[in-house]
Amino acid sequence: MTLADVALKQPMTVVAVGGERGLRRRLMELGLVPGTTVTVERVAPLGDPLELRARGCTLSIRSSDARAIAVAPC
Repeated sequence: MTLADVALKQPMTVVAVGGERGLRRRLMELGLVPGTTVTVERVAPLGDPLELRARGCTLSIRSSDARAIAVAPC
């Protein structure tokens, strides 16, 4: 399952971060590393971007970037 497929307010644990090297690095710099608990807080009306809560911070990423993040239920 990817982060783009998760229901709102459902806590998930990051399993792996995929994608190209630059994308992987940027997502990991934002704190989305394996083992981190993340929750999708809101989705924009047209489905892009997603607002996430991870490590006590709120961040927004594109839904295409969220498809590169594999997650599992906590």
